[in-house]
Amino acid sequence: MGSKGPWLYAQAGPSVDMTRSTEEDSVDGPLISADALQSAIRREFQTLPTPCHAVLLSLLHVLYVVLSICVAVLCILESDQEEMCKSFLGNVKGDSVIVFAKVCLWALVLLFTAYVQHHHNRARSRGYLRFYREMQPLKHLPLVTHSSGNVLLLLLLAARLAQSVHIYMLLSILGCELLVAVPSLLYYAVKVFRYNRERSAPDVSQEDLSHTYSVTSLPTETGFRGSSSLEEVVEKQADLIEYLKQHNTLLSKRLLNLTAQH
Repeated sequence: MGSKGPWLYAQAGPSVDMTRSTEEDSVDGPLISADALQSAIRREFQTLPTPCHAVLLSLLHVLYVVLSICVAVLCILESDQEEMCKSFLGNVKGDSVIVFAKVCLWALVLLFTAYVQHHHNRARSRGYLRFYREMQPLKHLPLVTHSSGNVLLLLLLAARLAQSVHIYMLLSILGCELLVAVPSLLYYAVKVFRYNRERSAPDVSQEDLSHTYSVTSLPTETGFRGSSSLEEVVEKQADLIEYLKQHNTLLSKRLLNLTAQH
């Protein structure tokens, strides 16, 4: 038994060393190249479908304001078009039609905001944290504008001014809404269109590349800054952890597929 021990160890030694060297090679060697990973991320990039809805909502807003001006001029300010107005509006007053249409437009803006929020939350979960925070105030601006217009419209209705003054004030409120909401929607559409066209990698991958190719790199948004509040830092870290979990799951699936192929 004693004489077999060294022979067994000598025979098992190369296999142990070979297994150890194989494990070390498998750990130290790159499983997936950086270029392949970046190209795979770009192929898996999911565009946002919200620019088309923003442009469509802008066109509806412009059409609403134009029709409101026509109704106000032909059916309220001028009294010689009553027959034509009754044929289109029936017994409903012109200002009531404008208000009802305003409520419908506000409901469409509310649905659009919820739709945009859903897709931007998905983009945040995929790691585009900087884009999410950059678009945060812009995507809520149309709803805030229309809601503020509704408040002014309620105050106008409660004031009970003269009919001509009432109509001019109503059209002024609609015009102010148009000048703020439509440019913000178009600017939002342009920003998201650029985001879809660039098909950039998530923020973490971009930061890895910047740290790889630049020696002196500035602090990024995912790091801690002295002027940042504690709530902001916690929110950034939570978003980053959520993305890294999903990213690790995706990498694990890729590794399993590569292992099954070989």
